[in-house]
Amino acid sequence: MFELETYEIVNILGLIIGLAFGMIAQKNQFCFSGSIKDYVLIKSTKRGASVIMAMIVAIISTNLMANHFEIDLTQSAYFKNNINYLAIIFGGLMFGAGMMIADGCSSRSLVKYAQGDSNALITLLFIAIFAYATTKGFLYGIFDPFINNSFLIELSSNLENFRINIFVILVILAIILFVLTKKIKRIFTLFDGVLVGLLVAIAWFVTGVIGQDSMERDIALSGISFVYPTAKTLELFTYYEVNELSFGVSMIIGVLIGTFIMSSMNKKYSFGCTANKNINKVKYNMIGGALMGTGGIMAIGCTVGQGLTGLSTLAFSSALAIVSIFISGVITARILNKYEKLPMCFIFEWDDENKKDKSKPLDFQI
Repeated sequence: MFELETYEIVNILGLIIGLAFGMIAQKNQFCFSGSIKDYVLIKSTKRGASVIMAMIVAIISTNLMANHFEIDLTQSAYFKNNINYLAIIFGGLMFGAGMMIADGCSSRSLVKYAQGDSNALITLLFIAIFAYATTKGFLYGIFDPFINNSFLIELSSNLENFRINIFVILVILAIILFVLTKKIKRIFTLFDGVLVGLLVAIAWFVTGVIGQDSMERDIALSGISFVYPTAKTLELFTYYEVNELSFGVSMIIGVLIGTFIMSSMNKKYSFGCTANKNINKVKYNMIGGALMGTGGIMAIGCTVGQGLTGLSTLAFSSALAIVSIFISGVITARILNKYEKLPMCFIFEWDDENKKDKSKPLDFQI
């Protein structure tokens, strides 16, 4: 039997985590941006409740695991030195607008592409290109002076990037969850949120416990995120000589494979209906992808990277980022809906409401 190096084990586990995430997200169409669209269009709260459940489970499981294995989550990127809150807010606003314009955030675009939406590939390419351009390319000179502006960093230092009290944030999320579900029994149907939340903690364990034993390669303490890893995936396939397969890249590949496998069994989701709508999908995919690529870098993450992984560390900056993304997403969705540019193919509704109203289609996707 051959022996694997620690970093190779980490990459394999990243692939497995991605597989699981892709299968779960495809099965129930788990989606942050979709939950906003559901509510704007038909006041549906089912997918929104799943997202909140994922946040709750991610916070509880991550902190239990971190305490047990003595992982210092403040060593992650979410607690980086010289934080610039204004850049995080601005990046979050860009990302929130981009995900609604492109009809899906970064993780959602991976799922959509793997289950058959070819337009989502355009979004992914533009996310990758603009994320890479913002960190190392032609946009670096434009955005870096803002991100690393000494005055803004000094201004931000007046409010330390503290860890939010876990009980405070859990109470807030529990109240939101109750408002969204309206019935206690509905909480027990949110299996996708529970599983995604657990995956967040598992990812922290892989890089924070297993990865720290690596002698061959430094493995950063990180979790599930999709913007920069998407850029690194493009780099890997373009310049494989100067890049190495990493945990994040392995996870991206896993999401694509996992979604494809699940979509072959769960074939009820189709994107053909948008072809008949008066929407320039390619243009919107390009604009949305570009906004998400640059915005995700500035905000230090996406809806999953900040909304689940970052929030699980209890970082104040992560809460600031996901609130900015949410506000921008809601505003953009309402504007798009006003001009009938918010496509609706399928609708998700609570099972007990479907049973009451037999005329309602049982399962839709937006």
